[in-house]
Amino acid sequence: MTPPGRATTKVPAYEVGTIRLGDRRRGADTEADDDVTRYAPEWLQLREPADAAARAVELLDPLRIRLANMPQRRSNGLVIHDLGCGTGSMGRWLAPRLDGPQHWVLNDHDPYLLHFAAVGSPRTAADGSRVTVETQRGDVSRLTADALAGASLVTASALLDVLTAEQIEALAEACAGAGCPALLTLSVVGRVELTPAHPLDDEITEAFNAHQRRGDLLGPNAVTTACDAFARHGATVRVNPSAWRLGPDESALMAEWLRGWVGAAVEERPELAERAGAYLRERLAACAAGELRVVVHHSDLLALARPTGGAA
Repeated sequence: MTPPGRATTKVPAYEVGTIRLGDRRRGADTEADDDVTRYAPEWLQLREPADAAARAVELLDPLRIRLANMPQRRSNGLVIHDLGCGTGSMGRWLAPRLDGPQHWVLNDHDPYLLHFAAVGSPRTAADGSRVTVETQRGDVSRLTADALAGASLVTASALLDVLTAEQIEALAEACAGAGCPALLTLSVVGRVELTPAHPLDDEITEAFNAHQRRGDLLGPNAVTTACDAFARHGATVRVNPSAWRLGPDESALMAEWLRGWVGAAVEERPELAERAGAYLRERLAACAAGELRVVVHHSDLLALARPTGGAA
């Protein structure tokens, strides 16, 4: 799930999570805006185990095959650009699953998160080869093929759904121009299942999805838009489910997700506030008692751009 944004209307205290989940303007130019709400490292740390368990491992074999046939790999190892890297969870998951030397370029607009990502990055690949990192503070919406020159792979987590159609088109165009594949994971698709069910589940879900689509942001429509954009630029696209499956062992994450999910729904539809308050209290009590289970559906996308430089 992508964290909801900073409230623009006054909301009751129950809607505010104990961890600040972050602002949805992740693709915006925030270098000149030091007051923008950041993605809290605590939230990113809390969700990392669920992210790792959810990621679609079925996409790794076709990715490995493509990477093995890239000419720059044979001479220089892999160069991987991780966009909106946060605290670096993608690198910690993926680097130990790929063979050979790797150099990760960690990109985020937040220098605070970049520090965490660099410090916590893995140092060895699956076969024991060296993994190195560098950090870049930047705006993913301005990515170009020139910026990806020499790249073997572009990765991102929970990013597509906070982009606009124009930004996704630019990303697809940049990857096509550089001839590098993209592994774009954990994008929300607008479906949530809570067990036991509650009469307000669907209404909260609809309001949250509308919140995700505020302005020009794509929210749950992002994966479909990205598939179309990469395909138009000649990529072969595969999509696999990557749902969070939360139970009593993930109660801390579930509780924080519930607060953010309901809070975003009420921000979008303030008339839900009274009913949503009672709903949230009931759901949090069930969570604390180990009686609640939640499936938050995401999708992982692998786009294999037409290679350049004579790769097979």
